[in-house]
Amino acid sequence: SPNGQYFVDTYSRIDTTPVSVLRRTSDGRVMRTLEEADLTKLFETGWTWPERFVVKARDGVTDLYGAIFRPTNFDPSRKYPIIDDYYPGAQRHHVPKAFGPTLGGPQASAELGFIVVTLDGMGTAHRSKRFHDVSYRNFGDATLPDHITGLRQLAERYPHLDLDRVGIQGTSAGGYGSVRAMLAHPDFFKVAVSASGNAAMQSVIAIWAEKWQGYPIGDYYDESDNRKLAGNLKGKLLIAWGELDDTVPPYQTRQLIDALVSANKDFDLLV
Repeated sequence: SPNGQYFVDTYSRIDTTPVSVLRRTSDGRVMRTLEEADLTKLFETGWTWPERFVVKARDGVTDLYGAIFRPTNFDPSRKYPIIDDYYPGAQRHHVPKAFGPTLGGPQASAELGFIVVTLDGMGTAHRSKRFHDVSYRNFGDATLPDHITGLRQLAERYPHLDLDRVGIQGTSAGGYGSVRAMLAHPDFFKVAVSASGNAAMQSVIAIWAEKWQGYPIGDYYDESDNRKLAGNLKGKLLIAWGELDDTVPPYQTRQLIDALVSANKDFDLLV
C-alpha cells in the first residue's frame, strides 16, 4: 500500500489451497481475505494432494521431511516402483513447501506409473548448524544414507512401495548425486537419470564447490569423485547433458562418461 501499513500475503502448503489475504504491517493481523484459489478443474482430472511425511534420519533421532506423489489412477492394491526425486545441494532444500509449479515435475513422473518421493536429508539447508555440517567436506555422502533409511521406513508404512524397484533422478548436484547413488549404493538404487551432473567436486564452479567443501582442495575432494567408482555400476543409467546449467559445463559430464567407458560399463546417453 502507498503508506506501507498493509501488504498482501499469499500462503499455502503442498496440501492446501492457496489463499491471499490483506495483512496489517504493524502486527501481521489479517484485515481481509481477498481470494482463495479455485482448484475445481484440477480435482476433476482425478488429481489428489501430495502427502507430507516425517521419517527418521540415519541417526534414528533426527526428523526428516518429505512428500509423496501418487498417480491419479493410484491403486493401493498394486506394488509401484519408486522414483527418488532428488537434490542434495547444501545451499537449499528440495522438498516443495507451497502449492505451485514445483509440484509439476514430481507429479508428471508419478503419472507414468511411479510413486515419487522427495526428501531433504542431513546436510541440506534451513535446519540447524549440526544438520547442515553433515555435508561439509563430505559431499560424497550426498544425503543418500538418509534417503535409503527414509524409503525403507516409508515402505514399512505403505505396502504399495516396491523397494526392489527404486530409481533416482536429479539435475546439477542432483545429477552428480543420482550417479553417486548408483555407484556407492548399487544394490539399492537400480535405475538413475542424471542430468547436467559433474564428475567430482573439484570440477565444479569454485564459488559453489569451495563454498560448501572448503579450501584448499584436499583428500575430501577425491573422496567425492564419481570417476573413481565407475566400475561399481550395476543398474541402468541415463546421462543427459547440455549447456543449460552454467555451473556444470559439458566437459564435467564428459569426464564421467570417459570413466564409465574406461570401466567397460554400458549406459544410455542423451545430448
